[in-house]
Amino acid sequence: MERLLLRWLVSAAAIGIVAWLLPGIRVGEGVRAVLTALVGAGALGILNLLVKPVLVVLSCPLILFSLGLFLFLINAALLLLASSLSQALGFDFHVDGWGSALLGSILITIANWILSAFVGPHKQRRERRET
Repeated sequence: MERLLLRWLVSAAAIGIVAWLLPGIRVGEGVRAVLTALVGAGALGILNLLVKPVLVVLSCPLILFSLGLFLFLINAALLLLASSLSQALGFDFHVDGWGSALLGSILITIANWILSAFVGPHKQRRERRET
């Protein structure tokens, strides 16, 4: 349960960082921005869990033909969908269009990877020492 919460917080931080860097992605300002990033990360996580596997299976020939580059479009579509879902819930997570979604999904993945590198291994090492 702790790992799930930690991954959710890391994803929310990645969305916040990318929203700060990229003008095409917005989460609002102040405390509301933090809540919006958390909701956006939750929506993106749920979509990655439920929808992405179906899209990957259905588009397998395109993924193979493009040598995996079609996965970037799937990630961008899921980011747009997470934005729409968050807006439907009343939060200001907004992605301007396909260009912002494509670049944003790449940057969110990179930021997630970097933040996870700082958070994840330390906890795992500590758990190994305790056992």
